[in-house]
Amino acid sequence: MGKLVSQTEIKSNGDVFHELWGSKPHHIPKISPDKVQGCDLHKGEWGTVGSVIFWNYVHDGKAKVAKEVIDGIDEKNKTVIFRAIEGDLLELYKSFVATLHVDTKGGNNLVTWTFEYEKRSEDVEDPNSLMDFAVNLTKDIETHHLK
Repeated sequence: MGKLVSQTEIKSNGDVFHELWGSKPHHIPKISPDKVQGCDLHKGEWGTVGSVIFWNYVHDGKAKVAKEVIDGIDEKNKTVIFRAIEGDLLELYKSFVATLHVDTKGGNNLVTWTFEYEKRSEDVEDPNSLMDFAVNLTKDIETHHLK
């Protein structure tokens, strides 16, 4: 199992950021259309654990897809957990879980992305470029909310 963690300080409202990922991820394609082209609900309801979301996005210059189940939403700790169940990521990884945590203590807010994954083979690289994608998407969302 591998693990990558990245933290990004944001000046925009952390509660709004958490709400976007937890219950309104379908707004993200409007905020960052160059990175995310679609976010559709395949099962369940927006903002509920067990819901299945289908993403269309561009990563490393290539169109990709991901189907994820929301494994957890913690309003108190501002955490959302996504687990890949289909799509391009699972061609490289046996399992892939992305956790988003927003710390809203103090004047600035801290967004932490954690990727936990199991590679299909030793030849597979760690998902560093995907973490860069998540950080850049975080910055796009911050810029949008500061307007």
